[in-house]
Amino acid sequence: MDLSKPLSRISALYSDNLERNGPVSTAVGWNTPESQRLRFEKLTSVVEADAAPFSVNDYGCGYGAHLDHLLERGMRVSAYHGYDLSEKMLDTARARLAGFQGELDLRQSATVETEADYTFVSGTFNVRFEASEEEWKRFILAKLDEMHRQSRKGFAFNLLSTYVDWQEPHLFYGDPLFWFDHCKRNYSRKVSLLHDYPLYEWTIVVRI
Repeated sequence: MDLSKPLSRISALYSDNLERNGPVSTAVGWNTPESQRLRFEKLTSVVEADAAPFSVNDYGCGYGAHLDHLLERGMRVSAYHGYDLSEKMLDTARARLAGFQGELDLRQSATVETEADYTFVSGTFNVRFEASEEEWKRFILAKLDEMHRQSRKGFAFNLLSTYVDWQEPHLFYGDPLFWFDHCKRNYSRKVSLLHDYPLYEWTIVVRI
């Protein structure tokens, strides 16, 4: 399964978005800051409310907005490992997050290479371009295996829902029942499916 071409196009897409819009929600595919924050809220529910300082893998980190959200919530992030395909996004994240007091590690990689307490994925799997649905599904399954191996306490991810009236041909839509079953059978007994918020997507939270 060679996904080098669609991954290269994804990198170019977000680099172009950043150049056009600057480091705002539309640069990473979200229409409004409010919808971006709502997604972060759902993903962040994997972290216990009274959590001690914790480390994070952010797969598809963009310009680092999820770290901003965690810090604004008063959460004590000890280390932030951000992954992105776009070097321009990573350069912007380095500049924006220069004042972060914890360990800052930003990498241009499609592989989750670091162990952390929690791993987050927000929108990273939405665009597949010319990859077939089956190829992209296998790619996501492999990434979830990586996330499970590299997450000490849990991970959370979102996908566009198949419960929609229409679908864009270059995007990937996930059946929430399939992905819930996969996570429940393979990763943990403690799995939550969140599909009760006003966006055309769902979030799965896995506590380990």
